Amino acid sequence: MDQAADSSATQPLLLLLLLGSLTLAVSLLVLIGHGRGGKARLPPGPPALLFLAKFVALRRSIFDLGPLLVDLHARHGPVISIRLFRTLIFVADRKVAHRALVQGGATFAERPPPADPSRMFTAGGRDIASSPYGPYWRLLRRNLASEALSPARVAHFAAARRSACDGLVSSLLTQKEEAVTLRPLLRRAMFELLVFMCFGARLDREALDEVEELQHQALLSFTTFPVFAFFPAVTKKLFRGRWEGYLALRRRQEEVFVPLIHAKRGDGDPPCYAESLLAVRASDGGRLTDAEMVSLCSEFLNGGTDTTVTLLDWIMAELVNRTEVQAKVYEEVKANPELNDLQAMPYLKAAVMEGLRLHPPGHFLLPHAVQQSGDGDVEIGGYAVPKDAEVNFLVAEIARDEAVWTAAREFRPERFLEGAEGHGVDITGSREIKMMPFGAGRRMCPGYSLGIHHAEYFVARMVRELEWRPPVDGEEVDMAETLDFTTVMKRPLRARVFART
Repeated sequence: MDQAADSSATQPLLLLLLLGSLTLAVSLLVLIGHGRGGKARLPPGPPALLFLAKFVALRRSIFDLGPLLVDLHARHGPVISIRLFRTLIFVADRKVAHRALVQGGATFAERPPPADPSRMFTAGGRDIASSPYGPYWRLLRRNLASEALSPARVAHFAAARRSACDGLVSSLLTQKEEAVTLRPLLRRAMFELLVFMCFGARLDREALDEVEELQHQALLSFTTFPVFAFFPAVTKKLFRGRWEGYLALRRRQEEVFVPLIHAKRGDGDPPCYAESLLAVRASDGGRLTDAEMVSLCSEFLNGGTDTTVTLLDWIMAELVNRTEVQAKVYEEVKANPELNDLQAMPYLKAAVMEGLRLHPPGHFLLPHAVQQSGDGDVEIGGYAVPKDAEVNFLVAEIARDEAVWTAAREFRPERFLEGAEGHGVDITGSREIKMMPFGAGRRMCPGYSLGIHHAEYFVARMVRELEWRPPVDGEEVDMAETLDFTTVMKRPLRARVFART
């Protein structure tokens, strides 16, 4: 990227504060309008100017504000609002979330319009996660569910999963250090598997390296401070180097992905996701554009890789810290060499479910927006939701509710076994929400079953083949959190691994 262009902007932070203040002034005028004659008031929250100063000082994504939001909820209640470039509403109550996402039907199924660079990397909001609620979104989601994520299609890739885990175990055992860092090796294995499921191709090391780096850089664009949400005509000039870097990244992503999407595939290869996208037809017979397919493939790779890798990293860290839990998982999986019936392994499944509850990869859902009914503001928790508001749900806080879960901050897989408090919990949230690591309602992540399947299989293989110990006997792994794209371990898991005999 052109660093000189960015550095030529004198005092960019002060300018952002100025832009933010102008935005705040407009927002306050809008909020005053909402407060006059309305049936419900906005949710409580902090003084707008004070929060804006803290937000700009962080220069990161709104999703980097977890600890601050927890404090705000403690002060103001389970539903709060923050006035920034638009009204942001945060919900930390499972019953309010259920009424909005599940009982509310389509009311909260909309997405806010994406700002750049997210808009660029989603082809103008044309992937599944960010597209508006309607026929196009239903077409894409139905294709993903039936052509890529159905049990029959997932079963086609059993050999690829075995191969990915074979390579992972081999890599872990051949490390020269006393302790190995799991995440990069795990991410490579998972990413290679997802590339094969997406494109039906096994790329050489150099090509795979480039695709992985392109995806990583695209992800970083989603979590940096959203400067282009503030007066984009100005900020694209002010941060010209950064903007040109994003443009170059997107061009290269299309140059690499388009040939892979259109490549001829062998007759014996399993049907891949890109192949299904080429066959998608809209109601008018139109095909998806190359830009749309690139964004959809990028979404498939990142959605299936980073969230699952993050979950696995947390689970394995818990198993290193809790040798008795690791031993129980091992006793269950060692009797099944092929791991062809994960449903018959309740303790393994309980460990994965507890990982999802205590360490959800995303501590927030993607922002929701409302479909206005024409009768004024929609309400949530008794408060008004303005037309242009973003509604966010605190996944981690809901799943760690001490009123629902005994010792909610402790890793206890037993809570999901038969007869315990979590047995039979509805992870889709259809009946009630006790945890929702994949969201709930109409915008729930369509790949949740694949993510759980991959997590169960990888945990089973890593525990069956290897014994996991801390880097130093008697010391526990540090479980502090930090934000990347997902909520990851602040100090990546390092462990000593030994082949099982």
